[in-house]
Amino acid sequence: MNRLPPEATAPLALKGAEARGSKPTCVGLDGPRNGRVSRPCGLQGTPAARQSRFRGVCLALGLAALASSTWADAVDALREFAREAKTGRAAFTQVVTSPDGAKKKVSSGSFEFARPNRFRFSYTKPFEQLIVGDGQKVWLYDADLQQATVRPMDKALGATPAALLAGASLEKDFELRALPAGQGLEWVGATPRAKDDSANLQSLKVGFKGKTLAAIELVDGFGQRSLLSFSDVVTNVAIGPEAFRFVPPKGVEVLAQ
Repeated sequence: MNRLPPEATAPLALKGAEARGSKPTCVGLDGPRNGRVSRPCGLQGTPAARQSRFRGVCLALGLAALASSTWADAVDALREFAREAKTGRAAFTQVVTSPDGAKKKVSSGSFEFARPNRFRFSYTKPFEQLIVGDGQKVWLYDADLQQATVRPMDKALGATPAALLAGASLEKDFELRALPAGQGLEWVGATPRAKDDSANLQSLKVGFKGKTLAAIELVDGFGQRSLLSFSDVVTNVAIGPEAFRFVPPKGVEVLAQ
């Protein structure tokens, strides 16, 4: 079974025209007027038909306002998550799709975090991998390869899901904007304020179901798409400090970057 390198599966980016002369045909909610305009195009037909159309316009305007409110609620949900969730735990499934959409890699595991900048992504399928941020450094450990990579926190995080979920300064690091709903979720776009981070990223967005974190989607500078879908999300739970410590097992090759 072919496998991607650890940094590819990890959520961290280790860095009809009218005829001439003819009269116009009025096509509205009534349909064509047979080429004759007996009144200005607009609200036509019987009073009941005009009233029905008026109600339709009001309904459309109401739905548009509701959609705008829903999008704004998604931004508020992310802000509240960043402000109120001091710790958290969830299961996740990650799907990495190649730029042409032809190849997909699926992995799954669990995620834990504690603000600021402490997190643990534990991949269990199809291969065991571990990503641990201890507040100072980020470790990426591949059990099969017997290899660990370590980088300083400030160089490893950048514009990553870990920075969004466990970072200490959401709106200092990201510019937030409401996006249309899709896939049953409300989405928030997050644009990195640092130019170096945005250069390696096409898009980054967070999905909520109500106020519950549900997904993060990232498209990197090469067009590779990573979708993290979360389940069993709980926040403000007790997580021991040992979850955010990593000591390389004996015999493991350690690469410092």
